[in-house]
Amino acid sequence: MKLLESLKKYTTVVADTGDIEAIARHRPQDATTNPSLLFHAAQMPAYRHLVDEATELAQDRGGSHEQMAVEFIDHLFVLFGSEILKVVPGRVSTEVAASLSFDTESTIAKARKLISLYDKKGVARQRILIKIASTWEGIRAAELLEKEGIHCNLTLLFSFAQAVACAEAGVTLISPFVGRIYDWYKKEGGGADIPADKDPGVASVTRIYNYYKKFGYQTQVMGASFRNVNQIVWLAGSDLLTISPELLDKLEQTDGEVERKLDPAKAPSVKEDKLHLDEKTFRWMHNEDAMATEKLAEGIRKFNSDARLLEDYALSQVAEKVG
Repeated sequence: MKLLESLKKYTTVVADTGDIEAIARHRPQDATTNPSLLFHAAQMPAYRHLVDEATELAQDRGGSHEQMAVEFIDHLFVLFGSEILKVVPGRVSTEVAASLSFDTESTIAKARKLISLYDKKGVARQRILIKIASTWEGIRAAELLEKEGIHCNLTLLFSFAQAVACAEAGVTLISPFVGRIYDWYKKEGGGADIPADKDPGVASVTRIYNYYKKFGYQTQVMGASFRNVNQIVWLAGSDLLTISPELLDKLEQTDGEVERKLDPAKAPSVKEDKLHLDEKTFRWMHNEDAMATEKLAEGIRKFNSDARLLEDYALSQVAEKVG
């Protein structure tokens, strides 16, 4: 048996890519996208028709080049997402711009727009996860969206405070960033590798998973941002894991069976008190975690930088067609 086949017995495997061919090859249940992944996928000849369609739809919208570029990006996300849903049986995550991370109302408006575009493509909202940064403002937006039947994936999650607030808000899914947590602690430790059984990223997801299961939260845990296969193996049993094509290849090529590490049956015995976080408590608890504070801010900047690349590309496509 290969590791990937064994992992799928305990965990829903999600492909972290915009490359539809790679998704089809690995047969995951779900897929996630972001501006960086779509920027790279849009350069591939195989997806040129989606870029052309997004450009035409943006032109139909009219307005300034900047307005058409925003329209282009929204349509590109939805066109790629719709194509991805033809090869996965589950859901696709579509991201709200990182620039809206501290704007609850604008996040809600963007999420509603993306859902309406999917609706026009005939895609049911049950198959879409709106991807939102796990800021206090983002979590509040997700709470309201969930009440409207718009399901959310809260990303850039690094602290236990973020995880607790997301569960209390009733969001569908969270994406704790295992690899970026690992990176921070590795750097703090002088650059030495950290073994999987002591990996702080793995430990973070394990704690969140056990807390959710102990107290009966329905929010699902999807470990993300992996640096190696060992991190994935040590989180076997997590509700979902979103994995890059490179690591999916390694799992598919490696013989062996995965032992289940996370198990809801074991969660009740975990020593953890139930928390209720208002805004002040959330901000203080998150602020006390130096790693989470730094990585959330850095992650928003990085996602926004990736979005700028996509925006520049969008402007070039619009200018090329419109002149």
